[in-house]
Amino acid sequence: MYRYLTTIIFLIFFSGGLRAQVNEARNSGSALLLNFSYGLHLPGADLQERFGLNFSPGVEVSYITDQKNWILSLQSSFQFGSEVKNDVLAGLRTAEGFIIANDRAVADIQLRERGFYLGLGIGKLIGLSPKNYRSGIRLDLGVGLLQHQIRIQDDPVRTVAALTGDYRKGYDRLSNGPALRQFIGYQVLSLDKRANFFAGVELIQGFTRSRRDYDFASQQQDLSQRLDLLYGFRLGLTLPFYVGQSPDGIYY
Repeated sequence: MYRYLTTIIFLIFFSGGLRAQVNEARNSGSALLLNFSYGLHLPGADLQERFGLNFSPGVEVSYITDQKNWILSLQSSFQFGSEVKNDVLAGLRTAEGFIIANDRAVADIQLRERGFYLGLGIGKLIGLSPKNYRSGIRLDLGVGLLQHQIRIQDDPVRTVAALTGDYRKGYDRLSNGPALRQFIGYQVLSLDKRANFFAGVELIQGFTRSRRDYDFASQQQDLSQRLDLLYGFRLGLTLPFYVGQSPDGIYY
């Protein structure tokens, strides 16, 4: 009886040790990270004269190295908002502020913000816990393209001739150019791979210019160089796919 009890106790402790080793190894090695995120931005510099608050869903594919935790990433995010500060359609409105459709009825035309950022980044995950070197401060630097424009949301029923085809390009103020991106936040890649997320502050600086030959609202071509700033908060979930293993780990 004593022998059987000793054997059971040994197996319990031994299996517990194996589970601990598995947990330690599950988030080790290099990995491919698929991040889905959502952000909130306030505009700055020239951009704040055109748009207000925007919302920003994003997708990122990253590769994180083993031990050193260096991160190489392809980053993308989409910006959309409902506040457009410049009424680029003022020249089409009546004295009462209405836009008249082809059938002489009032058309419901709305202006919205649309844009995106696409770029490459390099970063570092600085582990803060000796138990999990894959949880800690994440720092990212990126370079890419920032683009934004005014979206003219048509009336679902009525048509306005002045806003069809290429005419609408004269009102959308499409702008783009090179951009820089910074992110500082907290990243968690858990030992059991069940809780993987990040949150932090995001900054984007775009050096843009108009890409339209003529702006109908100002009745001239816009040749100015712009500084467009976005600053806000981003929260996301991570799907890790580990492609390396720790040599000391035990996997099942």
